[in-house]
Amino acid sequence: MEMQQGEAGKQMPGCSGSVYRLEVVTPLAKKINCLDVKRIAEICIAEIPTLIGAKLASLYILDETSDILHLEKNNHPFLINNIVSLNQNPPSPMIVAVRSKELLVIRDMDNPQSAVVNNVSRGFAKNYQTQSCIIAPLICHGHVVGVLNISDKENGEKFTEEDIAIVELFRQLVGASIGNIHLFEKTQRQARTDGLTGMLNHRAFYEALETELRRCRRYGGKVSIIMADIDGLKTINDQHGHRAGDMAIKQIARRLSACIRQIDMAARYGGDEFSIILPNTSLSDATVVAERMVQMVCGTPMVWENQKISLSLSAGVGEYDPNTDPMDVTKTTDQALYAAKQAGKGRVCVFEPQHTEG
Repeated sequence: MEMQQGEAGKQMPGCSGSVYRLEVVTPLAKKINCLDVKRIAEICIAEIPTLIGAKLASLYILDETSDILHLEKNNHPFLINNIVSLNQNPPSPMIVAVRSKELLVIRDMDNPQSAVVNNVSRGFAKNYQTQSCIIAPLICHGHVVGVLNISDKENGEKFTEEDIAIVELFRQLVGASIGNIHLFEKTQRQARTDGLTGMLNHRAFYEALETELRRCRRYGGKVSIIMADIDGLKTINDQHGHRAGDMAIKQIARRLSACIRQIDMAARYGGDEFSIILPNTSLSDATVVAERMVQMVCGTPMVWENQKISLSLSAGVGEYDPNTDPMDVTKTTDQALYAAKQAGKGRVCVFEPQHTEG
């Protein structure tokens, strides 16, 4: 391919521009193959534009659940949008590119014959020095995971076919790496969370508890724990089926989560048992939270196949100092939970630690 000369075609002595670019592209491709989004963003903003002689670049990451692009990194000397909704109307050129999933090369933004830039929103057009840009949706397994925007080629030139080919290559590589990051993060979340409720699982609960107790040892304070158990889940399973039992677990999990703060940590400890870590919370305050949970669960029945099914919850509460072993925390609080169930269910019992005189 014949390359047009300019900043994009800088050559090393004794090397053709294409050979020089190949020498740069190969190590860049290796650097992009990682699980560090900040490192990838730095390459997208600093190194890829330099390779094709462009001044400005921005990288957006797509949140598929909300259809919103979030700005990850840019080098613009002026403000640009931190978030961009794909539902924006009229759409920006970036949104047009995302919807098409195709690399979009605009050679002249002011050209009225360009179908792409007609009926689009261009709120920041006056900030750019040239009329050409490349908008590269980042693709992984056929899905858009982000967008790389490159503009203002040096010396006011237009982007060459070789520039476009390089961006096409990197948008696939960057897309694959970002997709791998999303997959890795999803796997990590699944390893720590319960599939039915979305709460922390048993293992993650103990990791969080150990972390909280270490924090207490360093900075002082205490931590309270609530252990809660669904009353009569077996009866629901036997009378209405296990799908109804699963729905009961999910609904109760949501009600428990509605009773706690963002800093609190809720876990599905076992089949029908939940655990809640309440940092810097006194025993009396934790008891109030537990009572609120029991009331919220018992106060509203679950509707299943047009039938109302009563729900009930028992809870045990304990408060612990930094020197407590995590296993002892759950064991003693579980004793309080057992006492609550023995006392008639649908109630709260409190574990009061015995203080010995020194």
